[in-house]
Formats: sequence, C-alpha cells, structure tokens
Amino acid sequence: MGKTNLCMDIAGQLGIPIINSDSRQLFRQLPIGTAQPTKEQRARVRHYFVGTLDIGDYYSASMYEQDVMSLLQQLFANSDYALLSGGSMMYIDAVCNGIDDIPTVDDETRSLMKRRLAEEGLEALVEELKRLDPEHYELVDRQNPRRVVHALEICHMTGKTYTSFRTSQKKQRPFIIIKIGLNREREELYQRINQRVDQMMEEGLLEEARTMLPYREANALNTVGYKELFNYFDGVWDLSEAVERIKGNTRRYARKQLTWFKRDTQMRWFHPDDQELMMNYISQYE
Repeated sequence: MGKTNLCMDIAGQLGIPIINSDSRQLFRQLPIGTAQPTKEQRARVRHYFVGTLDIGDYYSASMYEQDVMSLLQQLFANSDYALLSGGSMMYIDAVCNGIDDIPTVDDETRSLMKRRLAEEGLEALVEELKRLDPEHYELVDRQNPRRVVHALEICHMTGKTYTSFRTSQKKQRPFIIIKIGLNREREELYQRINQRVDQMMEEGLLEEARTMLPYREANALNTVGYKELFNYFDGVWDLSEAVERIKGNTRRYARKQLTWFKRDTQMRWFHPDDQELMMNYISQYE
C-alpha cells in the first residue's frame, strides 16, 4: 500500500527510527515474502524488530509488548515521538492497549502438544479443550490448530484454564497514541497487491520458500505466500495457480485487516499519498 516509503519519509522528517509491528518481518529468513525493508532502507532509517528472530524461535504478542515498552523508555528519552508501523493486529493492540499476562509456554509442553496434534489430530484436542476449559471452547476458532493448541498448552502447564488468564483490561500508557490508518480505493488496492506478489516472485520468493521446506511446520510459515508455494512443491497446484492463490489470499487478509482496524474509533484514515495531511494531523499533538 506504499506504507514503507511513507513511514520512511515521516520518520526522516521527525528524526526517529521505525518500530516494526509485522510479526512475520521479525524472522530473518523471510525477507522477500514478508516485504522486509531493504538494507539500503535500514541504512537510511533505523528499524527495530526486523530480522531479529530465527525461524524456529518462539515469540508472542505478550513478549513483543514487553520488548517494545522497554524500547520506548529509551526512545522517549531522546525524542517526543516514536513510530510503530505494521499490520499485525495483535501486536499493535498489545502495545496500545496491553495484553493479558498469559504465561510463556515452556519447550517441553510445546513439544508435547505439537506431537499430540500430529498423532491425535485437531478434533481430539478440541474435545479436550471443551472438557478442560468450556468457556474458552465456546469462543475459540476451533478450526485454528494454533489457537486450540495454545489454550491447551496453558491448561496443561499451569493447571488452570486459559480463560482464567484473560482479563481484557486495557492498560494505561504513559504517552499519547496517535493512530493513523492507510487505505486506497478497492480496485487500486487490489491492483497494487497483485503487482507486489509478482514483484516478490521476480525477487526470488519461490527460492526463499524452497529453503523453508524443512521448517514448514514452524508457526512463522503458516502465512500467505509460503503456504501456497508449499502446495506447489507438493504437487497440489501448478505454479501459476499457487501465485494466483497468494494474490487472492493476500487480498482477503487485507480486507480482514481493514475490518479489524475500522472498529477502532481512534483511528484516523488517510490515503497513503496524503503525507502532508498526515503530518499536519500529527503536529496537532505537539
């Protein structure tokens, strides 16, 4: 949508770095498929939380909240502004509103539940969640193995329900939050998405995905771009079909993002080309 260049310009005008809030850009092995800022862009403006994790590392929205809040203490010592940029809804919400203090799952429990999912299947684990935490069972997406497994991990590791850790209490932040959303006309947005996918393929997304085949079960790879190419490698689709699926699923995810963010009444929406209007809006908070 033109977000990267826009944020680079705004960060340059304010003399501040960019804090990435795209959960997939944290993984260093996925520069093409996650559209990470280039080395040249990072040389021009410092970026935090880009390429800082290995594909096998465990990371969560609650860990991200802690890391960003610690970083903000340092940044606000030298500047009145900090710029958080990205589209991972849970990560942005964690910084703006806080996230429930759900315990970090230990490696032993994670390995056990991963093995059980493979051996017993999702349906059996869903039934177990219904028994152990019927309240969360009613709320969780039962077709999403990651959500079901995570809830069971907490149940087994702590002996308490996952629900007991969810308070949904908004945390007070010691700074003003200015929320800016970017949007384009639907046809223009879809055209840019299709062009970006084609560009990623030209830059080597296919080869990048091929190197990730041994790690295909990693949560970081359960994302648009890699899932479709894994199906191509498995012979499910030909390459042209896989690319079209990437485009379609990216468009679907963009709609999901817009639906999520448009529920936020604090969000002020701009066209990505309206940089001057955005800067005027930001300057009102000086």
